[in-house]
Amino acid sequence: MGLFSAINMILSVMIGSGIFVSPAPALQYSGSVGMCLIVWTVCGVVSLLGALAFAELGTVIPRSGAEYAYFVDSFGPLHKFWGNLPAFIYSWVMIFIIRPAEVAVIILTFAEYFCQPLLDYLCIKDERIIKATALLALGIITFINVMSVKLYVKVQNTFGIFKIFACLIVILGGAYELSRGNTKNLSTGFKDTQLSPKNIALAFYSGLWAYDGWSAVTIVTEEIKNPEKNIPRSIAISVPIVTFLYVFMNVAYMTVMTIPEISISTAVAVTFGDRLLGPAAFVIPLGVALSTFGCALSIQFAVTRLCYVSAQDGLMIESMSYVHFKRLTPAPAVVMQGIVAFLFIVLGDIVELIEFASFLIWFFYGVAMVSLLVLRKTMKDVPRPYKVPTIIPVFILIVAIFLTLTPIVTEPTPKYLFALGFIFVGALVYTWFIYKKRRPEKLIAKLAHLIQLLFQVVPPDNNSVS
Repeated sequence: MGLFSAINMILSVMIGSGIFVSPAPALQYSGSVGMCLIVWTVCGVVSLLGALAFAELGTVIPRSGAEYAYFVDSFGPLHKFWGNLPAFIYSWVMIFIIRPAEVAVIILTFAEYFCQPLLDYLCIKDERIIKATALLALGIITFINVMSVKLYVKVQNTFGIFKIFACLIVILGGAYELSRGNTKNLSTGFKDTQLSPKNIALAFYSGLWAYDGWSAVTIVTEEIKNPEKNIPRSIAISVPIVTFLYVFMNVAYMTVMTIPEISISTAVAVTFGDRLLGPAAFVIPLGVALSTFGCALSIQFAVTRLCYVSAQDGLMIESMSYVHFKRLTPAPAVVMQGIVAFLFIVLGDIVELIEFASFLIWFFYGVAMVSLLVLRKTMKDVPRPYKVPTIIPVFILIVAIFLTLTPIVTEPTPKYLFALGFIFVGALVYTWFIYKKRRPEKLIAKLAHLIQLLFQVVPPDNNSVS
């Protein structure tokens, strides 16, 4: 993957359905147009700083896996038991819950926007059609990621261009309305701004979740050409692009719609298109469909590489690191992710499932900042072609602590106990199977043999994955 593809990957993961469907929470909590735009801008700056810190980590530890690889190299040598536990818990949570559940939700959103125009035209309301379309789309993205990285890159780049085009349509529509003098909504400025610490905290929390995905390129470091140059460059280009798009899409929304209208709309961009684009309004649902498909494709691509590297290190079943003997793709890891996402889709409502564990994402970002500070001590002689000022990882660590504690303090619900319970189960699995090495070796050997025959895969050489 070259620089253009790396940029597109970050854009594909960061820009999902959220900015098209429901950017309302940041506006509701901030209370005013002016404060909302400040929130979106500051969130973009924070995301850029976090991504730049990850870029340094990616140049010091040029392995795929992002946080996983950083935790292994920074904490692993410190203690025989505790050293690898953070890396295992990270891979445990991401591989089996957060990422496949995200793929499932995003694919269901794709199916809804892809099918809705036709279903509305035929006056049909059948959730089974949407779910069947989602399963078909999941099969397609799994097939793409099994076949080859080149195919993935081509599809991702194509969908990424259409995604940016859809964003620009919204922005240009807002600019057109402003040129006509439609400034009534924006002229309210900072009226009714909510300045309570709780509301400001939740506004930034909502905005930063929309920006999540800026670390995507570091998950596939080994598949980036000249990573020491292209990782920092791709981040420095893509995150400001997303910030520009998010801020000015919100300007467009708030130009055409009032705050109450945005707050109650289930699909803000679609409502925007219906009001402004007339016969061309279909472009917005199409843009959402393309955006979500490309996002799901990239998330699955990234998490399978996490599965691959953790299996290589013995923290997952070894056969998950096997690659196809010709295509060199980690086919077993890709198919396993497809199966887990399939189960989530079949189970139905999984938004709560993501919410109960997704606050952990920023917890892991914070641990990654600690990892960066540790590596500056333990690997101080390693060449650093790129280095951020120390204040940046310290600042991101503070933000991570804030975002981890905010939902627990402001909305203490049992779902956070479920998240901690899942982590506890992961710690038990790590202790029994990884640390004490009490594994059913015969069963694992038979499974590995079956996977080799079924997927035509072999144990990889170093850095052979594509």
